[in-house]
Amino acid sequence: MMGKKLFTATLGAGFMSVSVQAADLEVIHWWTSGGEQKAVTVLAEEFDKLGNDKWVDTAVALGENARALTMQRILGGDAPGAAQFNTSRQFEELIEEGLLLDLTPVAEKEGWTDFIRPSSILNPCMKDGGIYCVPVNIHSAQWLWTNKKVFADVGVKEPNTWEEFLSVAPKIREAGYIPLAFGGQGWQERHVFDVVLIGVTDEAFWNRLWKDKSVDAAGSAQMRKVFETFGALRQFTDAGAPGRNWNDATNMVITGKAAAQVMGDWARGEFAAADKVAEVDYGCIPGPSKRPYLTLGGDAFIFPKSSDKNLEAAQMKLASMMLSPYIQAKFNNTKGSLPVRADVDLSVADACMKKGLALLDDPKASITPANAYITEDTNGQIQDLVSTFWNEPSMSVDNALAVFKGIIEDAE
Repeated sequence: MMGKKLFTATLGAGFMSVSVQAADLEVIHWWTSGGEQKAVTVLAEEFDKLGNDKWVDTAVALGENARALTMQRILGGDAPGAAQFNTSRQFEELIEEGLLLDLTPVAEKEGWTDFIRPSSILNPCMKDGGIYCVPVNIHSAQWLWTNKKVFADVGVKEPNTWEEFLSVAPKIREAGYIPLAFGGQGWQERHVFDVVLIGVTDEAFWNRLWKDKSVDAAGSAQMRKVFETFGALRQFTDAGAPGRNWNDATNMVITGKAAAQVMGDWARGEFAAADKVAEVDYGCIPGPSKRPYLTLGGDAFIFPKSSDKNLEAAQMKLASMMLSPYIQAKFNNTKGSLPVRADVDLSVADACMKKGLALLDDPKASITPANAYITEDTNGQIQDLVSTFWNEPSMSVDNALAVFKGIIEDAE
């Protein structure tokens, strides 16, 4: 891993790396699980080491809550110094209203467009010639995490497709284990839905649906299979699923109460925090799908505009630090995600991270997340539909398809 000396030199050459006076930089984020807290601590501690500026931590459980708080505070004139969003269109309104700091000066000085890869990771930050966010990692959502001991005890193979999972799940349940650890929150239900969608279709269908907003795709036989497969998973969860946090569901797999969980690669941080070894104690199956695809999203930080030049200098310094090679390696190894730059030392990567890196190197395996193509309003409508369908088994697939088709027809 890159040493401290080189890291310091890199920042020293950065943009506005030393502010005239100290500033308290409040950062709103939703990293509250054990593994996430370790990762955000990396950013906080390293930022505090750079000078007299201080990272002021405001952690808010659940991404939608943190984003809502950030929007309220910015629009209400009480903006934080920085805030976490996903690499998506979530903060587009703030850019259009001229409320975010344009990071183009530091981006051009350091050559962000030269080393951030793939380009789709930086694209959501760019609008009308400016750069308004810092992508800090690449997260992929399409993973099935397994407890290898549970599968060995039951005597069944870990599934590589949804068909295989549905075939072994009854045996897992009969053996006294919960086949699928599930967190019954809206974003998690939508997460699993999207993983099922790409798992039973393919890249071409995904792009027709989200990018082209094809009404024919939305009402197709392929989409019917998505809803049918998604609905079939209900019977293999447990009664305690509603309202459960994602990391609590991960812990069910870690402790052997459940056989598997669908979750993004950030779950790897929870296994690592529990001292579990990849492909020894737990497995990581990309997909599940005959041809694995990974959506390349992640986390990004925005910096609201401020009339305080000392705070602005601290914001620019934090933006620079987040993309330094040293921080990219240290933070992402802790977080479980992949770095946004390819020139960092990842010799410490475990077996699951190496799987992700291999897929990242395959241009045909990467797809753009749905929320990069649809507005927050459309995204919310789909999440509401998915949650209703999941929690009300009486809702027919025909009804769900009709509603889904209408949402896509009206999507912008």
